[in-house]
Amino acid sequence: MFKPSRPELLDVLPYLTRWVALACLVAVLAGSASAAFLWALAWATANREAHPGLVALLPLAGFAVGWLYLHIGQSVEAGNNLLIDEIHDPRKVVPLRMAPLVLGATVVSHLFGASVGREGTAVQMGGALADQLTHLFRLRHEDRRIILMAGIAAGFASVFGTPLAGAVFALEVLAIGRLRYDALLPCMTAAVVADQVGIAWGVQHTHYMIGSVPVVNAWNLGAVVVAGALFGLTGKLFAATTHGLGAWLRGKVTYAPLRPLLGGILIAALAFGLPLERYLGLGIPVIVEAFQQPLPFHDFAAKLGLTALSLASGFKGGEVTPLFYIGATLGNALAPLLDLPFGLLAGVGFVAVFAGAANTPIASTLMAMEVFGAEVGVFAGIACVVSYLFSGHAGIYRAQRVAASKPCREGRGREEP
Repeated sequence: MFKPSRPELLDVLPYLTRWVALACLVAVLAGSASAAFLWALAWATANREAHPGLVALLPLAGFAVGWLYLHIGQSVEAGNNLLIDEIHDPRKVVPLRMAPLVLGATVVSHLFGASVGREGTAVQMGGALADQLTHLFRLRHEDRRIILMAGIAAGFASVFGTPLAGAVFALEVLAIGRLRYDALLPCMTAAVVADQVGIAWGVQHTHYMIGSVPVVNAWNLGAVVVAGALFGLTGKLFAATTHGLGAWLRGKVTYAPLRPLLGGILIAALAFGLPLERYLGLGIPVIVEAFQQPLPFHDFAAKLGLTALSLASGFKGGEVTPLFYIGATLGNALAPLLDLPFGLLAGVGFVAVFAGAANTPIASTLMAMEVFGAEVGVFAGIACVVSYLFSGHAGIYRAQRVAASKPCREGRGREEP
């Protein structure tokens, strides 16, 4: 058995001290930014719900967001994909303006009724703020990769209140089939501390009651496998629809601000012509309902379509919370068909559709255990893995690379060297 010598053990101390200090600094920045963002988001949501007519101004809000990014935000418009690309191939520090731009654009998008999320905003703010330390501490390329990953972990953890999932998400999202263990300590430290920073600022996260978890038996496991496959196909459909519609709009409408203007017109027209209020914004109340009572079967499809349209046309926010909505409502619809409790399958769908769309089954399983309790781990883990397998190699993050192909025929995506 290999026994580390005394000097090797002492070498750990400078590494530990340096990266814990840097990760804590990243966590304070990202956690504070997420707290400010969540307050602003709560304000925007409350005002939109109190004044439903604001959706009529969504086209103008979309034009404003598009114009702003066209003139001062082109270098950061790639968002999460820019951060992932910089981790893979470090070139230049992410401009600080990414943080205020995405924060303001996301709050505007929510205020006027776009169907977008919040994870993208928190991750982009965390990554952009973390990368500013590159100049301050003169970090090398390899160290810069790690500080960016710590920023992603801190942003994800602080916006959802899930430090374990946040840390592993930053390690898992970069490449399909590989974890970056060299960043494990900084990501774990940044995620845990950022979550605590958010709590210190008074941030409160939504609590979902999954209810009783059934026994693990052949029927229940088989039903979860079937559900996991459907969750994975749904995640794949979401990613393909969003990317495909975005590419089509870019080809047809060359002036960028017109894309969210047209998308806003369509969403506003649908909102006034149909009862779509439950599908606008984050949709947290509907997610909560999915754990408690039967919902219309079409809820997941309506949310998928509106979110794909909102993101493809250029509104800012993120994909993850809408994916939680899609998964929870799809799970709710499948529960009676698979003879499983509403709460269980809503909770499993909540994380499994995200697992398939983002290709992050481990982080998604940990999130289920942090949000719903450890007892759901077996069911969530199986569903997330099956969803990951059925979602193929394409996902919501175009910059994600393929380190180890899934056992399926398609092999799209950039191969990891």
